Amino acid sequence: MRSVSSIALCIACLALFAAPARSQTVDDVRREIDQLKKDYEARIKALEDRLASLEKDQTATKQEVAATKQTVERTVRDAVDAVVAGTAETSKAASEIASTPLYDELRDFQSSLRKLETQAKSFEFHGYFRSGYGLNGRGGQQVVFKAPGASAKYRLGNEADTYTELIFVNNWLNPNHDTDRAWLKSEFLIEADTDNSASFSNTDRVRLREAFVQAGNVIKSQPLLKFWAGNRYYRRNDIHINDFFFLDMSGYGGGFEDLDVKIGRVALAFLGGARSDVTIESGSYSKQNVDVRLYDIKAGRGRLAAWYNLAYSKGGTSTTNQVIPTKVGHSFGLGYARPEFLGGFNRFSVMYGRGPASNFSTSVDVPLVGESQTTHLLITDHLLIEPDDRWSIMPAFVYDRKTGGPAGTGVDTWVSFGARPVVNFTDHVSLAFEAGFDYTDSDVNNRAGWVRKLTIAPQISAGRDFFSRPVVRLFVTFGGWSDSFRGLVGGVPYANARRGFTFGVQAENWW
Repeated sequence: MRSVSSIALCIACLALFAAPARSQTVDDVRREIDQLKKDYEARIKALEDRLASLEKDQTATKQEVAATKQTVERTVRDAVDAVVAGTAETSKAASEIASTPLYDELRDFQSSLRKLETQAKSFEFHGYFRSGYGLNGRGGQQVVFKAPGASAKYRLGNEADTYTELIFVNNWLNPNHDTDRAWLKSEFLIEADTDNSASFSNTDRVRLREAFVQAGNVIKSQPLLKFWAGNRYYRRNDIHINDFFFLDMSGYGGGFEDLDVKIGRVALAFLGGARSDVTIESGSYSKQNVDVRLYDIKAGRGRLAAWYNLAYSKGGTSTTNQVIPTKVGHSFGLGYARPEFLGGFNRFSVMYGRGPASNFSTSVDVPLVGESQTTHLLITDHLLIEPDDRWSIMPAFVYDRKTGGPAGTGVDTWVSFGARPVVNFTDHVSLAFEAGFDYTDSDVNNRAGWVRKLTIAPQISAGRDFFSRPVVRLFVTFGGWSDSFRGLVGGVPYANARRGFTFGVQAENWW
């Protein structure tokens, strides 16, 4: 803070050298400068003393310290503003002073401050991470309990990795998104993960997940309409407690969203992806998607949404002489959301797809010899109940059925249900539980069975809300599975077992 106050004094002195006085002599101006300089020195000294006292006083709140620091900073800005006000009424005597290099330096410094302030308003930094370390019940590194064939697992106390997403946003036009003019921004997301084996592990991976530009309010009659192009997480839908993204059309492309059509809003996107490991005459085997959504439709106490996707993959003969047919697929879905439900929310969805559109994503499946037309039915329901600040709970349900495969008649089924209740003891101390059950039945692998998992996790978090972050937690996780999954759950430590447990510590945050 000493450096801040020193700068403030310098700015105040320089500002006062440009103080106005049309009818005064140079000597009069200097006398007034000396007096005002003393006033600024006294004000900043008093503020410094107050700040030092607060920092030493352990009963002082962070808000009091922060408020005092802001007052000091305002004093600095007031000094700079004095330059602007002073130059507007500068007399001949003051003009003689203003012609010195000191005034030029101050003017340049003020310009730099304004530029920095503009840049600070334009830039945004967001992200997510989880990290920690755990052990299994046999003394080795933590393992996870996940059902073979399931698309997700219940995550509390069941994540053995470090994962992060760092999001950089710059608002190039109209950072506040004022409704009277257009805005333009770019977003860039870096994702990295590792298996917690070592700080410099060769398992570390870094990926570019987003790089797109978005523009809005370019058509006056449609102020909410947005246009975009690039690579992005596109309007994803997920269940938090098992980290299951049941609709994820993220990828490369472009389109528009939030077009007002009176009954709701519309989004349209052209999205695609390719497999670099499969090459045909036209190049890498790829899939193109036209994604159409109608959403925010009023329906009782909630909102209704509809989704349709057309997928197309051009066929050919691969470099391994595999004949790949041209495929066209369709998928559609309905969703219903109650944004206000027992202090939380409720979201239900049902989706159905065929062919290359059946995976509900832009990813391109490996073409299989003798593959029949695939179908996919997916039903999800999850809700958050949070009636007061003492407790909350998130239950979830998934029914997932896929048909097709290389044999032409294979059926894969996944049924999942679970819940995470959280009990708050204070504003920052809570106890979380999570119980989950997954059943899978695969004709393709000729295997059926179940996995159940229970976690107990005392937590320290930023508040009482279910989603309050950051959070630090201890956890103990117990897993059990059917005999048909022996050797397929729990990794090497539990290769010959039907149950196991892990324990450890984890931090999680998003901002």
